[in-house]
Amino acid sequence: MNNHHVIVGAGPVGRHVAEHLVENGNEVVVATRSGRSTGIPGVTHLALDATDADALSRTASGAAALYNCANPGNYTVWDQVWPPLSAALLEAAERSGAVYAITGTLYPYGPVDGPMREGLPDAATDHKGVLRARLWADAKAAHDAARVRAVEVRGSDYVGSGVGDNGYITRQVPGARRGKTAWVFGSPDLPHTFTDVRDVARTLVAAALDASSHGRIWHVPSNAPRTQRETLNDVFDAAGITRVPVRGIPQSVLTAASVFSPFLREVRQLRYEWTRPYVLDDRAAREHFGIEPTPWDEVCLRTASVTRQPA
Repeated sequence: MNNHHVIVGAGPVGRHVAEHLVENGNEVVVATRSGRSTGIPGVTHLALDATDADALSRTASGAAALYNCANPGNYTVWDQVWPPLSAALLEAAERSGAVYAITGTLYPYGPVDGPMREGLPDAATDHKGVLRARLWADAKAAHDAARVRAVEVRGSDYVGSGVGDNGYITRQVPGARRGKTAWVFGSPDLPHTFTDVRDVARTLVAAALDASSHGRIWHVPSNAPRTQRETLNDVFDAAGITRVPVRGIPQSVLTAASVFSPFLREVRQLRYEWTRPYVLDDRAAREHFGIEPTPWDEVCLRTASVTRQPA
């Protein structure tokens, strides 16, 4: 079996994919703009502009899989960053013959009534959800035309190690250590699925290596839904932090602040995540891959460590 793998992106998912692959005896290249080392022994690090389809194709040549673990952290530039990046990744997968394994998001579904399950239509109306839906649709069309072998794995909001201040939960930990109130979007008391980044990595690799899983979306096995308040209290307890009040940001405050903050304007489009139950149905992936989520107590311990990982 070909054991050469190429990962684009060294955020929390990319790092965990690299660790998982190396632990299982694979040769791994992590490509980022900077080429900075992840510190993972056995990984080759490469400085690469992943929008350069020619360079990326050369790097992916002979690889078993090409993993899209890129995550432009700034919501306000997605419309500029994602299309050329996704096009280059898809082209590189087609030229190289590597399986194209995509780290997806739940945004394409948009607001839903009831648990999100594979097979729901991608019905988002906000521009980020529409964009991510289109990127998967392009990959799926190429797969159906037998030009690539593609698969996408979708998880809910990330918890676990290395997420840092990009996560809704982890960004609260530093302030809580100083006794500050945790202000959250929407209601603190609605059920919400949180997904460990290590489980995202495990599922993404399993999907890439399983030919019977290609051509569709899979949901990452995740722990039972918890409210934001319950999740934060669990993480505070794991970190040995005295619990602080957990309160929802008033909608009037969010609306007013978004006038001056492009980031908050983007977040407002996703407020449905926090104003209704947001629950992931992961039964299909559990049954197909035999993957169970990392135990919740362990997830909380790993989430409590919020040191930002190098990108």
